[in-house]
Amino acid sequence: MRWLFALFMMASPAAALDCGSVEHGGHDYTVCRFDASKADLRLFLNDPGSGKPLGSFRNVENLLADEGLRLEFAMNAGMYHQDRSPVGHYVEKGDEARGVITSDGPGNFGLLPNGVFCIGDGWADVVETRRFQADPPACIYATQSGPMLVIDGELHPKFLEESDSTYIRNGVGVSGDGKTVWFAISEDAVNFHSFGSLFRDKLGTPQALYFDGNISRLYVPGLKRHDGGFPMGPIVGVVAPAGN
Repeated sequence: MRWLFALFMMASPAAALDCGSVEHGGHDYTVCRFDASKADLRLFLNDPGSGKPLGSFRNVENLLADEGLRLEFAMNAGMYHQDRSPVGHYVEKGDEARGVITSDGPGNFGLLPNGVFCIGDGWADVVETRRFQADPPACIYATQSGPMLVIDGELHPKFLEESDSTYIRNGVGVSGDGKTVWFAISEDAVNFHSFGSLFRDKLGTPQALYFDGNISRLYVPGLKRHDGGFPMGPIVGVVAPAGN
């Protein structure tokens, strides 16, 4: 996919991270791509001192600054309850905060199949939830959300091309070898079919997962972007030493 790299406008050698604008199907997206074997990719939920939800990119920044680190990239990473606790499976630094949920239900999370974004040691994956439960990978971090956008190279079977349910949406896709991860957020309101086709047809990811809609937020200092708004639950971020 050599053609893709020409679309990206900002590169960070420290995290092997590229971010920029992508057009697909008449819609604009911001897409960030990185090498999972080089980037320090983490999930954040609660402040380790107070136990309270971090809730914002600024709070994650401050937490990392105390450790001599900085945040290079972040976005909201999965659905959450009113108290900002995860709706589904959540693992941080190997510790499970919530188990896997396999039942269907109301809302987008319960629109099966849904899935889990898993971060391992030098790799990442998006795994359909029941596959994940049957053979759990060694996730250092994991967050469950739904629905799946792309499953084995095909769009979720319930997506309708002409659906009028449109929101600002964000999600993640991973290459088949687990080395390349793409995060995307739409710049205008899109339906699930349009958003899923970005990952399938433009980015070429065999598996992709929806994170959320309407509350979708992005943080990329290199693009001078720091979205505010709703307090968040799980947050995914790329971390680097403060001096780099």
